[in-house]
Amino acid sequence: MSTAFDLIIVGGGPGGYVAAIRASQLGMKVACVERELLGGICLNWGCIPTKALLRSAEVYHLAKNAASFGLKIPTVEYDLDAIVKRSRGVAAQMNGGIGMLFKKNKVTHIEGSAKISGKGKITVTDKDGKTSDFTADNIMIATGARARELPHLKADGKLVWTYRHALAPNVMPKKLLVIGSGAIGIEFASFFNELGSDVTVVEMMDRVLPVEDEDISKFAAKSFKKQGLTLKTNASVTELRHGKNTVTCVVEQKGKREEITVDRVIMAIGITGNTENIGLEAAGVKTDRGHIVTDEWGFTGIDGIWAIGDVTGPPWLAHKASHEGVIAVEKIAGLKDLHPMDKGNIPGCTYCRPQVASVGLTEAKAIEQGHEVRVGKFPFIGNGKAVALGEAEGMVKTVFDKKTGELLGAHMVGAEVTEMIQGYTLGRTLETTEQELMHTVFPHPTLSEMMHESVLDAYGKAIHI
Repeated sequence: MSTAFDLIIVGGGPGGYVAAIRASQLGMKVACVERELLGGICLNWGCIPTKALLRSAEVYHLAKNAASFGLKIPTVEYDLDAIVKRSRGVAAQMNGGIGMLFKKNKVTHIEGSAKISGKGKITVTDKDGKTSDFTADNIMIATGARARELPHLKADGKLVWTYRHALAPNVMPKKLLVIGSGAIGIEFASFFNELGSDVTVVEMMDRVLPVEDEDISKFAAKSFKKQGLTLKTNASVTELRHGKNTVTCVVEQKGKREEITVDRVIMAIGITGNTENIGLEAAGVKTDRGHIVTDEWGFTGIDGIWAIGDVTGPPWLAHKASHEGVIAVEKIAGLKDLHPMDKGNIPGCTYCRPQVASVGLTEAKAIEQGHEVRVGKFPFIGNGKAVALGEAEGMVKTVFDKKTGELLGAHMVGAEVTEMIQGYTLGRTLETTEQELMHTVFPHPTLSEMMHESVLDAYGKAIHI
């Protein structure tokens, strides 16, 4: 194996492997170091396998409610082991695909843990403890992140789970407590609730899905409660007492103390960057609160060292990491007419039931930034396709600047909104105004028609409400 490269990428997740392929396309000699599985957490223990689990839960939900579609399914049962096996199979299939892409693009895959050991130099330690040195003109850190833990709230993999443990449960807990109501927490709460667990969600902020627009958050919370989830906001878990097969959780909410005994606990209180033991300090790379500091191109300020993805901080999203990887590689290659990442145009998706998706500013943030706004809303119940699908619960909300017509933000809750949001994301990237959106012809019958109606509503022109 060659030891000298133009670019060595440390980490083979959605940021690292995409950056490696793009660099190879640009004529660079590239190596990617990965200590575990290609695809990183997202593909193997995050985005992809969770969606496989949630799909099983969705099919189970539809089967249980088959009568509403005129179908008779006498008995509906699930097999937890089979659900997990399918999820792991999906992840394995995608992992193998990245290996094939590396071969196709002549990317060298180095297995092991890497550490910057000098200028333009890394040392890789393989699983047997053997070390090898490699050199490169540029080194890119794409080591991702891991679940954050607090001293009094530590996961043990048995009674207290992180997302990784929750992806391969060996039991279906009768009672489950989820700490944190961001995307990870709510997705797991939705999955286990769908399969019959009695789920309680504890959130420190005043509402679940706190980064979302308040109207969307409230709508989702109402739906979650209707499905049987118990939501405790403005609350925190101050203590976990482990029993033989249960955990007693001490929850404090508005000055009151409550003890809740459950079979399992899922920790979903955020993530922290994997910055330890990779030689950052010796190389002079700056970190801030567990994340590497970079400029808008992914440059760390240290000659030849770049960083992308979750290790550089929020938003912790796979598509953000991939895009950052491409931007950084093209900057290294010296391409012209480049554009740095605009984080305001990064969509966020949560795959609970109902789904949640958004891009840009919330109404509150837009007003806080000094915008005079126009807001449009359209309910799923007014859309023929949604009613035909049996998915009449949801809404689309758009926020515009009153003076310029700029689309400031779009927020959705309901079936398939994670697919629909890209229309508004493209609109923001193209700097669209309400006029272009109004003049766009949306196909009928589709859920996407609600996007049009929401825009029309912002200007008093909605047809179907």
